[in-house]
Amino acid sequence: MKLKKLLHYAILGLFILGQSACKKDNTSNDNSNEIETTFDLSSKQSISESLTDDVNNILNEVVIQENLQGSRIPQISQNNTCGAVTTSPGGFPKTITIDFGSGCSNIGSSVVRKGVIHVELTNYFRTTGSIATVTFDSFYVNGYKKEGTIKWTNTTTNPDTIKWDREAINVKITAPNNSNYWFHSGIKHIAQIEGSNTPNIRIDDVYSITGSSTTTNSSGISRNATIQIPLHKKVTWDHIDRGSILFQGPNHNALLDFGNGTDDAIATISVDGYTPRTITLP
Repeated sequence: MKLKKLLHYAILGLFILGQSACKKDNTSNDNSNEIETTFDLSSKQSISESLTDDVNNILNEVVIQENLQGSRIPQISQNNTCGAVTTSPGGFPKTITIDFGSGCSNIGSSVVRKGVIHVELTNYFRTTGSIATVTFDSFYVNGYKKEGTIKWTNTTTNPDTIKWDREAINVKITAPNNSNYWFHSGIKHIAQIEGSNTPNIRIDDVYSITGSSTTTNSSGISRNATIQIPLHKKVTWDHIDRGSILFQGPNHNALLDFGNGTDDAIATISVDGYTPRTITLP
């Protein structure tokens, strides 16, 4: 009788240990999956940021080309938009169409764009209160398809420091070959921090970007992001060259770092302070 009881307790103990081990394994797997999701969504947001900043450069160049900037001293166009630009006649609001056809690159750039960008402009771009609403028609950058709406609202209060709020609304990004897609939304605050003392020259302009956003994958999982160190973007460079964004997951944080001022397509992502992984921007 005692032997039966001992066997019973021994079997019960082994069962409890087995259950505990299973729970630990499941917890470990869940933890690993969450980290990978945070890393993946951080990477997707970095691509979204790069693609949106590319549109920012195009918009700034086109309004100069079309005499729609409205600054006190007209800037000199760099003729650095390979797309064909068409602007509606008459006064505001203005409609601008930028057609990149089947694909083209600006001189000295590795970025290939194709498709069409549409812009609705309520007033001169550098006039306080003006709104530029941008939409896309089969628009691709280095194979990434961009859809949705981006709205620039001029919030300038000091004419020596031009500022905009840039809102991403239902923006969808599809990776090359339709391999996957995601959504991002949020508001960024953009300020010109260099080049204001040479208002007729654009190539020395530099912008600072702050704000927050949300990235959501095709499964509906989201991560919120807040810029920790303002993103730094030179007009003449293809990519953001420094700054960082913090992503917050349920149990993990990731830091996206755009580098230390080098003109390249490289960024790094570190989850919970562990060894960073390198990613390549489009």
